[in-house]
Amino acid sequence: MAKNIIETKNLKKYFKCGRNNYLHAVDDINIKIEAGKTLGVVGESGCGKTTLGRTILGLVPSTSGEIYFDGENISGLSNRKLKKYRKEMQLIFQDPYSSINPRHRIGNIIGEPLKVNGIIRNKKQRKQKVLELMKRVGLADNLYDKYPHELDGGRRQRIGVARALSVNPKMIICDEPVSALDVSIQAQILNLLMDLQEEHGFTYIFITHDLSVVKHISDDILVMYLGQCVEKTTSKELFKNPLHPYTKALLTSILVPSADARNIKTEIIKGEITSPVDPKPGCRFANRCPYAKPECVSTNIPLVEVLPGHFVSCIKIIKELEIKNKGEEKK
Repeated sequence: MAKNIIETKNLKKYFKCGRNNYLHAVDDINIKIEAGKTLGVVGESGCGKTTLGRTILGLVPSTSGEIYFDGENISGLSNRKLKKYRKEMQLIFQDPYSSINPRHRIGNIIGEPLKVNGIIRNKKQRKQKVLELMKRVGLADNLYDKYPHELDGGRRQRIGVARALSVNPKMIICDEPVSALDVSIQAQILNLLMDLQEEHGFTYIFITHDLSVVKHISDDILVMYLGQCVEKTTSKELFKNPLHPYTKALLTSILVPSADARNIKTEIIKGEITSPVDPKPGCRFANRCPYAKPECVSTNIPLVEVLPGHFVSCIKIIKELEIKNKGEEKK
């Protein structure tokens, strides 16, 4: 059985807003990611995707729950104790313009983690390592002494990838790494990440709002809505058999490059978004769901395995499959 690199148990992150109010950014998330696999995390802006990634990394402290990295419980550790895990967990930021220091040269940006972590102290050896990393991510040697403003967005993001690779991590969280790039450059960066994973066995958490991107790179997908997981399964199963109404709406929003796309029915999500500040019990998607019933807003709905490896948090789907299973048992 493959080993889990990352596992969370009932992970929560609330932000205080006001005297006694809390914004539920991440609410009761449970994930397991095997070594060398990619978990895609999708949802609308503001659903808690980025906060989930940063909470796992320890960049923001969790409110409650547990985080296990390579079998070790790292939740609640101080920055000093977390330092030994920093090399194993890296982050590729969304914006290649603001995530790198504009006053530093490219070579210094990529080589800084090697210096800070004491991996290569010799300046000449460190430069050689940086040049190797640059070559690995498709950056020319003559860019070593350039400044970030002299490069385009695609090459700036390659700097971010090279910087993450410099300490040879086991797990990399990719926080919408291609959303700020042109489509052709997106494909190059995605293929680069997949090639590096195949070569080095990296484990990825790939955060994005673009389902067409996550389909290309992910083994499993977790769909988030207002801090909660509403559906979780393999990438193949999600696109073949989406169950939650929110997931279905997300899938129909994918642009199809075909003249026949005009005949595809689009699920339009109507209604008011539930406030993530101290939300009441019940399904947080109920106000926008066309199938919502009174019971949807009266009690919290658990994430249930309705099919092998396919989890969903929806009363309608859970009841339908229960009725179907009972009918098959009678036969």
